[in-house]
Amino acid sequence: MNTVLGQYSLILALVLAASGGTAALVGLGTQQPAWVRVARNAIFLIFVLLTISMGTLEYAFLSHDYSLKYVAAHSNNTLPTFYLATAMWGGHEGSFLLWAWLLALYSAVAARLHWRTHPQAMPYLLAINAALMLGFMCLIVFLADPFEVATMLVPDGAGLNPLLQDPGMVFHPPFLYMGYVGFSIPFAFAMAALLRGTVNEEWVKATRRWTLFAWLMLTFGIVLGGYWAYYELGWGGYWAWDPVENASFMPWLVGTAFLHSVMVQETRRMFKIWNVFLIIVTFSLTLLGAFLVRSGVVSSVHSFASDPGRGVFILAFMTVVLVFSFGTLIVRGDKLKSEVAFDAMVSRETAFLFNNLFFLVAMATVFVGTLYPLLLESLTGAKVTVGAPYYNAVFLPIMLLMVALMGVGPLLPWRKASLAALKRNALWPGVLAAIGTALTAAVGLHEIFPLLGMAVVYFVFGSILRDFHVAARGSQRRASQSYLPALIDAVRRNKRRFGGLIVHFGVLMMIVGLIASAVFKIEKDVVLKAGDSFALGSYSVLLKGVTDIRGANYSGTAAILEVSKPGEKVIELRPEKRTYIGSGMPTTEAAIHENWLRDIYLVLDKPTGDAYIIKAYFNPLVKWIWTGVMVMGFGTALSLWQRRRSMGDKA
Repeated sequence: MNTVLGQYSLILALVLAASGGTAALVGLGTQQPAWVRVARNAIFLIFVLLTISMGTLEYAFLSHDYSLKYVAAHSNNTLPTFYLATAMWGGHEGSFLLWAWLLALYSAVAARLHWRTHPQAMPYLLAINAALMLGFMCLIVFLADPFEVATMLVPDGAGLNPLLQDPGMVFHPPFLYMGYVGFSIPFAFAMAALLRGTVNEEWVKATRRWTLFAWLMLTFGIVLGGYWAYYELGWGGYWAWDPVENASFMPWLVGTAFLHSVMVQETRRMFKIWNVFLIIVTFSLTLLGAFLVRSGVVSSVHSFASDPGRGVFILAFMTVVLVFSFGTLIVRGDKLKSEVAFDAMVSRETAFLFNNLFFLVAMATVFVGTLYPLLLESLTGAKVTVGAPYYNAVFLPIMLLMVALMGVGPLLPWRKASLAALKRNALWPGVLAAIGTALTAAVGLHEIFPLLGMAVVYFVFGSILRDFHVAARGSQRRASQSYLPALIDAVRRNKRRFGGLIVHFGVLMMIVGLIASAVFKIEKDVVLKAGDSFALGSYSVLLKGVTDIRGANYSGTAAILEVSKPGEKVIELRPEKRTYIGSGMPTTEAAIHENWLRDIYLVLDKPTGDAYIIKAYFNPLVKWIWTGVMVMGFGTALSLWQRRRSMGDKA
């Protein structure tokens, strides 16, 4: 009975998406607000109905209702409750339902928040969001029904993929989807501006917080995925340029460009067509991500099944979105021409333009590396793999330029910069970069790209410090107070600007972690018997023995390893090799000891006779990567706290 309620709620939500979108269009055509209110109420009801469906499916998992094909395929009687609750989005059907539910949630919140503030845009917004929900509801109801009844009873359930039986499953997909779907609201506002032919910046102002929130959630989702891969897969790394990793990285790159570009439109009324183009590309790339992950067309640890039917539907849906949005941009783009032009080639506007171009070129390199193998295979049947060497050779130089602009941009004024002022502003960041680079080379970093990367990091860090210092001194001049209260007052007055600088500082922390963990990483594969030891950098690792382990739904073995270093406390680590009940699939559980300087990362591999293979990694400054993203989150939250600015305010 409960599952019938969930399925009927899905079907009714589909009907309401079609009728709500139609009502919004009728309201536009007849200029009768009553029809628009009908569309708004339909959006609210869709959210309620999809919440009922989500709750019903969740209850089916928790109650082991194997009469549902989806529940039987992704859970079993031994699965702990913690993973039963998250197994709902462990496969295609549940993931699509989560996506649709988030889309309904965002649409309902947008309809509630912007109903009075943006009445002219509201009919367009409701119609576009209803159309997006209709597309996903058709996919769920006709091709990915999570309430499909099983034709054959599976008494104990097939079980959840062991790789998904991890806390990462709780956080990584929802954060990623909150980012993906979050860009639908700025996309809908941009399309509303195009369709209305408006020339002001109101849609940009309305979506600033939406864009920041979506970008932050996508950032968290990507980094949480990297952290999950780091400790779960046992390979000692966190990013492998996997096609599905790339699928989430591409909209992040263009979304980041959009975040920077809209500041120029708000301040200088420039980049109007360009900003609409960027948000269309960003949202389209989120749909491409859904296609790559859920169609099975790419070979990836993230892709668990091939489903051409769903893949074709998503591809067709994405094509419709692209044709509609870019077609509208071409037809109506003349309404969004910039009111001002560049005053000089050396200005903050120019820095933002180059920032945008570098982000797009970076996205293009990832796009080619991800889709070229698919295109080649479809045309010739040949299978090729584009791996890290390609990305390191092509992407890293572009990344250096992007990061360098993080430091150069704040040194430039709007409209026009004099060469003398630029030299004066860049003096201390340049000195810090020179000193820092020399010291870094002295401690052993001699490879050209990593050394250039650290030079850029020092320069940008100096630029950030200069910005905070100049603001504090200005605050001191306005009000007689000591340095620290003046700095706090300056940040309080412009949370958006300094929140952005804090985000940049978090990016620098991540870059330092990425460089250190790549250049100074130590890897060893050793064969040990009980009592044997080996050196890992300045540490000694001793195998004391191997013991059997058993969990709620798995069994296996764990190595008992002691890690020691003169003057430090002995550390005991227990990497595991597990075999899960039901699937019989083996998994690796790495044992990691971390501090601010390094990670000791140990993996138990297969036995060989009476000995065991131990994979060991010494990874410097990896914690800086995870901490960096938390700093980025704090900076973004500070920016979100900023009140809406008037048109005359400066970014």
